[in-house]
Amino acid sequence: MINRNLVKVLSFRYPIIAAIFLILAGGLVLLPKYEKQKGIAPQELLNKSTSPERYISTDQLADIIINQDPSYIFVDVRDEESFNKYTLPNAVNIPLKQLFDEDLVMYLNQDQFDVVLFSNDNFYADQAWILCNRLKYKNLHVLKGGLNEWYNTIINPPFPNENMPAQDFELFSARKAASMYFGVAYPEQAKKEVKAPIKTAPKKIVPVKKKKKMPVEGGC
Repeated sequence: MINRNLVKVLSFRYPIIAAIFLILAGGLVLLPKYEKQKGIAPQELLNKSTSPERYISTDQLADIIINQDPSYIFVDVRDEESFNKYTLPNAVNIPLKQLFDEDLVMYLNQDQFDVVLFSNDNFYADQAWILCNRLKYKNLHVLKGGLNEWYNTIINPPFPNENMPAQDFELFSARKAASMYFGVAYPEQAKKEVKAPIKTAPKKIVPVKKKKKMPVEGGC
């Protein structure tokens, strides 16, 4: 037989639980309606994610920076502390958790520039790329390998061994020249003055204009 005290406890708790559910239900009615974002179709997102144009290599990026190509924006999606310690020249810091802040989204959602997302590796940058693509943002790229790859190939390029083909030595020479541009000094040039990279003026970002809703026609 069920204990009478247990029955009393349950009979007392059920009305309280019911009242709580009623309060929660009433709160849901007061919440604003959620407008679902349709975004990009899953198949289109899959096609973009497998496209080779999704990634940009460290060698390509070094060439873009050295030649001061004005058509790119570099977005560091790491936290502010990591950004302040080291980042790419003229990069903008938009931490992943602030990706869609109203004051920052214009760097990502516009048609004027190509946007290169980067983090220490691909992890956070890939997440940012997917989120932005879901909202149909255009001209997005991810730095392949992130800043780790940037350091290992451009800032500290490995010297090829003697058994490697000539093209590896040519690549090393190009990377060495790039590293010197970014301030790396080599023993043979210790007495030479190393020119600092030329800093370009910050880009003027033009946000994408939102389409205005047409007024509903009608009336008496």
